[in-house]
Amino acid sequence: MSGTTLLDEQAILALLDTVPDPEIPVLSITDLGIVRGFRRDPPRVLVSPTYSGCPATVAIEYAIRATLDAAGFDDVLVERQLFPPWTTEWISERGRQRLKDYGIAPPTVAATAECPQCGSLDTEEVSRFGATPCKAQWRCKSCLEPFDRFKCH
Repeated sequence: MSGTTLLDEQAILALLDTVPDPEIPVLSITDLGIVRGFRRDPPRVLVSPTYSGCPATVAIEYAIRATLDAAGFDDVLVERQLFPPWTTEWISERGRQRLKDYGIAPPTVAATAECPQCGSLDTEEVSRFGATPCKAQWRCKSCLEPFDRFKCH
């Protein structure tokens, strides 16, 4: 497909909203804020990894490529963009709500996390290391449930 139009750009971005994050499948890559934009010459999607060593980066790029190819956008490149570095501020409001609904406390600058199970702020970090490198393990002192908190950066 050549001569990507504005309509195609919107279609591409809508397609990318269907690509799930491989580590947190309730989030799309657009919810996560790693899709940084679209450029026309040559046509390409800009993607920023959550951090330089993220093990999901290659899987995400393959998923984007497969999604674009399946929709006939095989001429659109996938370009990794490292600057500016991704920040948790780029997670969409919908993404933050999806994290919470999934049982993961969304990132905040607050010293404590809100329990995604009961809403209590009486929580504590148990381990800086969670199920994935981007999460820490927390526990609610009110309902006693463990939960992950997305690390803020």
